[in-house]
Amino acid sequence: MQAGPGGPLPLRVALPLAVAAGLAMLVAFPPYGWWPAASVGVALLGAAVHRRRVRAGVGLGFVAGVALFGPLLSWTNLHTGHLPWLLLSLLQAGYVAVLGGAAAYASPLVDRWRWSWPALTGVLWVGQEALRSRAPFGGFPWGRLAFSQDESPALRLAAVGGAPLVTFAVAVAGGLLVAAAWRGAAARSRWVGAGLVWGAAGVLAVGLLVPVGVAGGGGAVTVAVVQGNVPRLGLDFNAQRQAVLNNHVQATLDLAAQVAAGQRPQPDLVVWPENASDIDPLRSPGAGQRISEAADTVRAPILVGAVLVGPGAGQSRNAGILWRPGSGPDLEQMYTKRHPVPFAEYVPLRDVARMVSKEVDRVRSDMVAGDRAGVVDAGPAVLGDVICFEVAYDGLVRDTVTGGAQLLVVQTNNATFDVAEARQQLAMVRLRAVEHGRASLMASTVGVSGFVAPDGRVSDATGFNTRAVVLRQLRLGDGRTLATRVGVWPEAALSAAAVAALAGAVWLRRRRSAVAR
Repeated sequence: MQAGPGGPLPLRVALPLAVAAGLAMLVAFPPYGWWPAASVGVALLGAAVHRRRVRAGVGLGFVAGVALFGPLLSWTNLHTGHLPWLLLSLLQAGYVAVLGGAAAYASPLVDRWRWSWPALTGVLWVGQEALRSRAPFGGFPWGRLAFSQDESPALRLAAVGGAPLVTFAVAVAGGLLVAAAWRGAAARSRWVGAGLVWGAAGVLAVGLLVPVGVAGGGGAVTVAVVQGNVPRLGLDFNAQRQAVLNNHVQATLDLAAQVAAGQRPQPDLVVWPENASDIDPLRSPGAGQRISEAADTVRAPILVGAVLVGPGAGQSRNAGILWRPGSGPDLEQMYTKRHPVPFAEYVPLRDVARMVSKEVDRVRSDMVAGDRAGVVDAGPAVLGDVICFEVAYDGLVRDTVTGGAQLLVVQTNNATFDVAEARQQLAMVRLRAVEHGRASLMASTVGVSGFVAPDGRVSDATGFNTRAVVLRQLRLGDGRTLATRVGVWPEAALSAAAVAALAGAVWLRRRRSAVAR
């Protein structure tokens, strides 16, 4: 990676490097799972943009972002056409473009203090992800570097500083790699380059020193996850609403029969996925009766994923309702999704969105956001409930733990996507389990469902597009990890450091200009 004297890499080299950077980061995520490639991708992008003009850095970052997000988000175009997928991918690539421009602008800092390259790379990536996770329309955190590390030793760092610290470690390792390659191009510096490569490996391996497990002490609870499956995949899965509800009721009744026969242990709690009942069971006596039949027969409360009508005309809610045997729905223990997905669960700028895709009119009623954390007291355990994509948002999960959750539950519906999306989501559940020291589970209509231990290990993962019931005894947690206690502060501090670094680059560039004049 030898550049010209004081100059950047030739464009004929930098452009392929940017493409390779995006593809390297892509294969770090499930379903590929080559997690070391994330740091390699960071390094390749860092080399491509170093010493370039800001505009060129933006362009190269955009190329890397398209190479990453185009394939990573391909599951969004399975049933909605190519245009929404393309727009979403380009929007996400835009944030990597900003990162590329920022890294190019900060090149004078690296040239003056070469030791700053790893830290600068780390804080810029954290800052980019912090922005992308919040804007527009509440952000879209999918594809954070941290979510590619579900099999990596760096995952354990989540117990200290959450997803931002894991991303920082991955990016710092990438910064060490690019510094190694840049310096190692000169024969006299190759020993330094080798040391930096080993340093990159050490940054990721330091997670092995972090103790993980159940935070605090607690009892045990036996939980059953019901994956009832749907008649057919696609956007019209909810056209078969009664069949989907019947599938989950019947799977629960079958479980109850197995328990009665002594073939399976008695569950303390049953979890159904998001959209298990798209018929409002609070308004439909037939749907409510069927759920009550399931709860009474299995002799355990059921956390039901349901779509509720209202509160106003043309509105609905995506909710998790605790349905108790003998008494039915416990409306005091109900969680309403706080972060509905824009253009999927509600449509901002509907007239404009319709010009992009007529599929937006499938969203006939806009979902209303809830205003309370998903803390559900099921009796045997206090649950921290988040629904579908909410697992990607740091604060929505943390709020449940600080509110008293002993077990994390992710209710999701992957019927409109594919197994790659489901496995990417399960990787997020693994990070949250480590981050908060909580046993966790993911319940999906079609898969992948399963349990996650507080050290990130997955057990009883189901297949995709199948009916399954998995049951496991889980230990509850009632303590708090360091990450739970410090909350947003690591991300805020690292993002502030990114701003400070860019301010330093402004100062250095102005000083150089003054000297030149």
